[in-house]
Amino acid sequence: MELRHLRYFSTVATELHFGRAAEKLHIAQPPLSKQIQDLEAELGFELFNRTKRSVSLTPAGKEFLTEVERIFQQLDRAIDIGRKTSRGELGQISIGFVGSATYNILPVMLQKFHDRYPNVRIELHELTTDRQLVWLREGRIDLGLIRPPIVERDLVSQVIFQESLVVVLPINHPSAMLDAIEVSSLAAEPFILFPRQLAPGLYDPIIAICQAVGFSPNVVQECIQMQTIVSLVSANMGISILPESIQSAQRQGVVYKPIQSSDLSIEKLATIAIVWRINDDSPTMNRFLETAVGYQ
Repeated sequence: MELRHLRYFSTVATELHFGRAAEKLHIAQPPLSKQIQDLEAELGFELFNRTKRSVSLTPAGKEFLTEVERIFQQLDRAIDIGRKTSRGELGQISIGFVGSATYNILPVMLQKFHDRYPNVRIELHELTTDRQLVWLREGRIDLGLIRPPIVERDLVSQVIFQESLVVVLPINHPSAMLDAIEVSSLAAEPFILFPRQLAPGLYDPIIAICQAVGFSPNVVQECIQMQTIVSLVSANMGISILPESIQSAQRQGVVYKPIQSSDLSIEKLATIAIVWRINDDSPTMNRFLETAVGYQ
């Protein structure tokens, strides 16, 4: 039994006239009648009551038609799912992200992608940059939002967001009333930063701008989460330099101040890049990449 036999049957059952059904199917009537007879022989029961004046469905034919219509509905659905999946409009995507991405690009990017492709299931994993690279190589995530740079021959990345750094001070700090902070004035301050191995692309520029004015920061505490760093600053445990989007955390007891410098090279030092496997041609991932790159 072939799918075309079911279509022949369905058309005859709808028209209840072999001549009209043959015209609709663009075949001659005798071959159509023969195909229906062959189908009945294969099934082992009659589908139609035939007289010279009329054609009607047998009770078995009526039940068979109901099931055939369900088959065609399922087939249409399968075709629709296949087409949407091939276009990246259906399926699932697994995304890793550094926690600081939630302060800037991630919410807007996810909303934009969901608006365009509401039938794609998004699975999110908050991971440090180094863990994302491991998960990408293992195939546990499809792409990641990381702090560059990375040196991986099997991965490709593109910067999608840049922002300035700010100085984070306790609200009662002597410099809290200033409009901007000179980095050189922080030489004697205790610093709270994150471990370098978690995000060297952000850690190194912070250290570099301090060394550029003659000192290496005295790091008294390291924290994995930026919000934890801000909390410790609010408790007068030290000061920090972080991406400006951290201000959206709205933590009480701290102030955020821009860095005062005539050196424009320190601007936009905090970057986020999207990274994916170089040979991954997933349609859903490509749709997300289009959304992410379009964010710029």
